Amino acid sequence: MRFFKKKNTADSNAATAENVAVQPKKLRKPLVKTFDLYIIRKFLGSYVFSIVLLLAIVVMFDINEKLDAMLSAPLKETVFDYFMNFLPYFANQFSPLFTFIAVIFFTSKLADNSEIIAMLSSGISFRRLMVPYLVSAAIIAAFSFVLAAYVIPPANVKRIEYTNKWVSNKKVEYGTNIQLQVAPGVIAYMSRYDNVSKNGYKFSLEKFENKVMKSRLTAQSITYDTLYKWTIKDYVIRDFKGLRESIRRGSQMDTIIEMEPRDFLISKNDQETLTNEQLKTYINRQKERGVANIKNFEIELEKRYAMTGAAFILTVIGMSLSSRKVKGGMGINIGIGLLLSFSYILFSTVTSSFAVSGYTSPFVAMWIPNFIYTFIAIYLYRRASI
Repeated sequence: MRFFKKKNTADSNAATAENVAVQPKKLRKPLVKTFDLYIIRKFLGSYVFSIVLLLAIVVMFDINEKLDAMLSAPLKETVFDYFMNFLPYFANQFSPLFTFIAVIFFTSKLADNSEIIAMLSSGISFRRLMVPYLVSAAIIAAFSFVLAAYVIPPANVKRIEYTNKWVSNKKVEYGTNIQLQVAPGVIAYMSRYDNVSKNGYKFSLEKFENKVMKSRLTAQSITYDTLYKWTIKDYVIRDFKGLRESIRRGSQMDTIIEMEPRDFLISKNDQETLTNEQLKTYINRQKERGVANIKNFEIELEKRYAMTGAAFILTVIGMSLSSRKVKGGMGINIGIGLLLSFSYILFSTVTSSFAVSGYTSPFVAMWIPNFIYTFIAIYLYRRASI
């Protein structure tokens, strides 16, 4: 009879645990791979290079155009008040174009060197290859939005002041037949206002309740001080209570009226000096007051958001166009890319003029190019990924 020795359970568990401990752990795949960093570095490097290259050309043309004014202005103002604020403004205005050029340039170079083919042959799908491109586009879009919404508007104040002072004064300094609602049921009117002397003439202020006039102030002149403070001269106030009317007269009175010259003296490019929050506040306040000429402010606000979408759309188009090696080298890809990018900018300009004319809303005008070029991007992406 054979006897089998029963194994000790504790010893068996210890051996099992020891074997498990000896087994090597599975290494996690890195979230960001080497080729991701390589493409992101190439993308952003080409983006910065294209900006620097084109800005150098733009500066030369700008100096040639404004040479007489710049020779008259102090060098310090020209450098620090104008160029230090003009260059970021111009670069950000054409950021989608620089993004597109950067994608076309370095991707065509990668395709010419067969680096794209090597990546695809190693098992990387075309969709996965697009990820670092979109990450780079997101970085550029976020950076451009912060600049456009918060950094560049305060800088534009100095730039516009310089051009008004030394190049061409486009600031509106006077207005005629000015009428606006300064508060619910309160309508202000001026026959003429001169912003140089801060004086308005033939002023009236009418107060209504349930569409019935309760009081009417008329004055020969009115002077603006600061922050809604106005001085009324040679005034007459008529108060209406039913069929009764009481009249008060005076030579001068200091009062608070919730309006200021910038509410009715709107100069060209004023919208570029306001941050996003200031733009939204200004647009809402002007709509409540019944001011009609605020289309440029609404277009500016929508354009800042639409530009973030353009960075992604043009990146997909550029990558899809230039990811395949073609006969004739990268010159053909760059030519097609420039044609598409300039057509996008031209299309945006045309649709914005439709909004100014009132044919469409600012939102539709600024986003129509993005919608159309999104379909182009999808078509080119599917064609390239086959």
